[in-house]
Amino acid sequence: MRHIDVHQVADEARFNRFHGLVLFWCALIIIFDGYDLAVAGIALPSIMKEMGVDPTRAGFMVSSALFGMMFGAIFLGTIADRIGRRWAIAICIALFSVFTAAAGTTSDPVMFSATRFLAGLGIGGVMPNVVAQMTEYAPRRLRATLVTLMFSGYAVGGMLAALLGKGLIESYGWQSVFVAAVLPVVLIPFILRSLPESMPFLLKTGRHEELKAIVARLEPSLRPTEADRFAMPEAARAGSAPVRDLFQEGRGFSTAMFWVAFFMCLFMVYALSSWLTKLMAGAGYSLGSALTFVLTLNFGAVIGAVGGGWLADRFHIKWVLCSMYVLAAVSITLLGTPLPTWALFVVVGLAGASTIGTQIVTYAYAGQFYPTAIRSTGIGVASGVGRSGAILAPIVIGSLVSMALPLQQNFVAIAIPAVIAAVAVAMIRHGRSASARQPAAEPVANTRAVAAGNNA
Repeated sequence: MRHIDVHQVADEARFNRFHGLVLFWCALIIIFDGYDLAVAGIALPSIMKEMGVDPTRAGFMVSSALFGMMFGAIFLGTIADRIGRRWAIAICIALFSVFTAAAGTTSDPVMFSATRFLAGLGIGGVMPNVVAQMTEYAPRRLRATLVTLMFSGYAVGGMLAALLGKGLIESYGWQSVFVAAVLPVVLIPFILRSLPESMPFLLKTGRHEELKAIVARLEPSLRPTEADRFAMPEAARAGSAPVRDLFQEGRGFSTAMFWVAFFMCLFMVYALSSWLTKLMAGAGYSLGSALTFVLTLNFGAVIGAVGGGWLADRFHIKWVLCSMYVLAAVSITLLGTPLPTWALFVVVGLAGASTIGTQIVTYAYAGQFYPTAIRSTGIGVASGVGRSGAILAPIVIGSLVSMALPLQQNFVAIAIPAVIAAVAVAMIRHGRSASARQPAAEPVANTRAVAAGNNA
């Protein structure tokens, strides 16, 4: 009889088709998620015109999805540790697809806000779950790269909304871009069939045959037998109170620092998304439509996410993340200075890379920090706390804009959270993280020994 540590097998596996399948589904889900979040901003001018709402009321209509995201990230991230990650992801997809489409059938601001709130539950809930899924199955040496590559689909979804939105709205009205969001529902049965369940959940619920099949796909040379027994490190086993577990074993201070970083980064992301076009237009820049800004920001986000993940797998992820936050502070501050048009495009791209892209790397770090059993909870709660920053950002920066401050001061106000986030990440106690506690050389030898014994 062999005792196989499934967490160790996942850590030491070589990238294969199984990992590619997990990456494909997680990235595709995030693309849909990014589309559903960005679509409201793309269609907002048409919505305001047709429904006859003023900017203040329109702001509350858009913010309703952000409120939903905050609750969805906390509750649907937590529930995945109890009902299984596949079903949690499927529920989230159904929520954001059906209710985004439903928003396209409304003509009343209150009903629009209600459907966007319900869609926001799914939009916010799916993020921590797919991050936890990719983190669990990614080989340790490629973990940050695969997680950030997967999460760059969020920016791809934003670009997709920007590219498709203009043509669809002009031809079929703003409702069309919302109704199109229902299409992912068709994929739910395929996702439930193809996406593997969380290994700790399978182990906890005694579904050993499914676990055996997953282990064989993770490491084809292992070939588990009927006599084999599966186990996980004690730190990876679920407790009775997952939220409380975030503050146990010396994780409390670092958990608080993650919350600060998430709050500050999402504040920057939504401050730029809401006010960049208005601020630059007020400064006399003419860069065309807001579509150009959306594309530039999100293109920069893809570069920042993939590049940040690549760096995080080669250097210490904590210090890579600190450096990215410092870049955010510098690039956002530069947006308030007079620049040639080409240089402004570069700086906007850098701002996207170091805000949206950095948020994705922050998710990757949180995924590595928490043990497997409470990973969804840790990421979900941090994301939920961060959503309060997203909700406050348009209101706070809008108040500053109404005060008619100089352009430079507005951008400095957006850049200050980057400095705070850099300090918070620097104070995270990496020695308390799950990844730091995993042995490096010993598991490799053990995994190979198990495989060799099986082959013998």
